[in-house]
Amino acid sequence: MSTVKELGVDTPTDSPAVSDRSAAVSPSAPSKAPVRRARYERKQYWNEPTMTWWEKAYLPEVLRGLAITTGVFLRNMSKWITGRRGAVTTYYPEEKRVDFAPRNRGKHILTQRPDGSPQCIACNMCATVCPAKVIEIEAGFDVNDPAHPKSPIRFEIDYSRCVFCGLCIEACPEDAIRMQEDVPGLVSTDRYNMWLTMDEMLTWNPKQDVAKPYPPKPVALTVSDSILRGRESSTH
Repeated sequence: MSTVKELGVDTPTDSPAVSDRSAAVSPSAPSKAPVRRARYERKQYWNEPTMTWWEKAYLPEVLRGLAITTGVFLRNMSKWITGRRGAVTTYYPEEKRVDFAPRNRGKHILTQRPDGSPQCIACNMCATVCPAKVIEIEAGFDVNDPAHPKSPIRFEIDYSRCVFCGLCIEACPEDAIRMQEDVPGLVSTDRYNMWLTMDEMLTWNPKQDVAKPYPPKPVALTVSDSILRGRESSTH
């Protein structure tokens, strides 16, 4: 009787345990039958629409769609032939629509203070809420302007990724950024030319009718004016 030494224990090779393991690893051992999965059954909803036999026929619905398209085409063509206004195609950007909706979300602008500086306080709320992360702001600080000490020195929007959702307008607490209905100069063949800078947003359509106005920035005193004011205060 031969033995197999496994984990320090001599086990006879003709024992049932060894014979079972040999049969499991033997290439001639028969493989198990594959397990068949249960058939997928589509979930039935309580409000699932049902198709009529007319819709199931498919061809009548195709003909009905073609009839609608042909009717619209002939109606517009008859208007153009008789000199009336039919369907209009605007070849943008060579042509621009004049019937934009009043609330159309177009190009951004930065509102201005009375002295022409941006109304923005560089709080970064618009950049935070932006879902596409296309707004970049670099803040600056002016100690000589106590009413409006913080303002952006760089404000840029990447129009190649902007989704024109308008969330930046809703999040702004200062009425500092708006979206006009027009979109001039938006299309470009180079994505790097689609970065909208702060200077362009301030000047292409300037607006100063802000809902939260700030006083104008005080004029910085020169050395002579400071000495003069010091003398006046000492005499009183």
